[in-house]
Amino acid sequence: MLFSGIPFLYFFLPCVLILYYLAPKKLKNSVLLFTSLFFYAWGEQTKTVFLIISILLGYVFGLLIEKTKTRGKALPRLFLVLSVVQNLSFLCYFKYTDFFISNINALTGLSIPLLKIVLPIGISFYTFQMLSYTVDVYRGNVKAQKNIVNLGAYITMFPQLIAGPIVRYADVETQLEVRTHSFEKFSYGVRRFVLGLGKKILIANRLGELCDIFRESGEQSVVFYWIYAIAYMLHIYFDFSGYSDMAIGLGNFFGFKFIENFNYPFISKSVTEFWRRWHMSLGTWFRDYVYIPLGGNRVHFLRHIFNILVVWMLTGMWHGASWNFIIWGLYFAVLLTIEKLFLLKLLKKAPIINRIYLLVFVAISFIIFNADKGMSQAWTDIRAMFGFGGLPAISAETVYYIKCYAATLIVSIIGATPIPKMIFAKLCEIKNGRGVKVMNIVEAIVLPVMLIVCTAYLVDGSFNPFLYFRF
Repeated sequence: MLFSGIPFLYFFLPCVLILYYLAPKKLKNSVLLFTSLFFYAWGEQTKTVFLIISILLGYVFGLLIEKTKTRGKALPRLFLVLSVVQNLSFLCYFKYTDFFISNINALTGLSIPLLKIVLPIGISFYTFQMLSYTVDVYRGNVKAQKNIVNLGAYITMFPQLIAGPIVRYADVETQLEVRTHSFEKFSYGVRRFVLGLGKKILIANRLGELCDIFRESGEQSVVFYWIYAIAYMLHIYFDFSGYSDMAIGLGNFFGFKFIENFNYPFISKSVTEFWRRWHMSLGTWFRDYVYIPLGGNRVHFLRHIFNILVVWMLTGMWHGASWNFIIWGLYFAVLLTIEKLFLLKLLKKAPIINRIYLLVFVAISFIIFNADKGMSQAWTDIRAMFGFGGLPAISAETVYYIKCYAATLIVSIIGATPIPKMIFAKLCEIKNGRGVKVMNIVEAIVLPVMLIVCTAYLVDGSFNPFLYFRF
């Protein structure tokens, strides 16, 4: 069930809100748990059992880790290791088994049949949440949850279950027990949800159409390759950040405050800054649970480089069981290492070049990211972007599609910067409070209209995939 779908918007969500607000305080988490399981089972049916098993085992391991802390370090560490192995075994089985088999076949010449395992939706996200819970219990950062309904509600909470942001237990531990509900929170949630829906339906989906048109085109050109690179880069940003906005908005409906996941990454001046702004919940998760435990930067030079490579190889693998994702992660590892060694100092002295550098190298990264036919496809695309594919600089078809999608491209480029937010803030600052009143009226008109337009697109059956479901 997609957030950007008619069944969710007009059937599931209204029913859940009615049940939730009618339920007494002590049953609200129960409503969240069971409606979230229904939400997940809608698309996964039998694979819901693995989610339930993960919750039950995580609950038991959390209690065992905390209970045995007074008996030394060995037992808590043992239960932590068992928890990590259990979670990663589920993830590896579903996500990487066929990848490993295909590579063994390629290396040895064997013909081991692939299992063709279907990846459960959201397993990468809820596995990382469960891992963060048991690790934090072991570290003493949080108390083990004694109420399995509360822990289940945290793991399965449908606003962030299938595509993040990766919400850590420590961030919502108190909110699971005590949280407030107000008109202000609800109205803010509506605003974030509808804006996220608009980003997804009106911008991301249109950019996705342009990317598909490029792949099917018979008159590709160097300019068309760059248009494709820009469109795909913005497509994945608006797709994923739109979903994160919707998740944050839904969280507010139920009294939860989720962390932000994006902070205008394309205005960055380096790759280092870009990854502090892009998919922030994933970046901080790898920092706190992999990079720092490996020693971070508090080790000798070669070990530091090794730590960076490990973290980014795992980051690539987290996104998918394919070599293009691994190379994508290592690509960023190389760029980040070069920046740490000397490039950051040079970039600080070049205020225009640093932004061009960032956008070009990020565009190339997403060419690699989207190479679903292998690295040969990525290499062909990158060569063509720089004029080595024997293609014309521009073609009539390129000009035609630039004209067709010019408005979408311009809106997406501006929307990926803080400019709209700054304009809104300035308008609200008009003297005597009139600006706030006017903008409130404008918002009250624009948001319902946006919802109606998005609904019309959905009823029309327009292009509406969601990229991060496959991760």
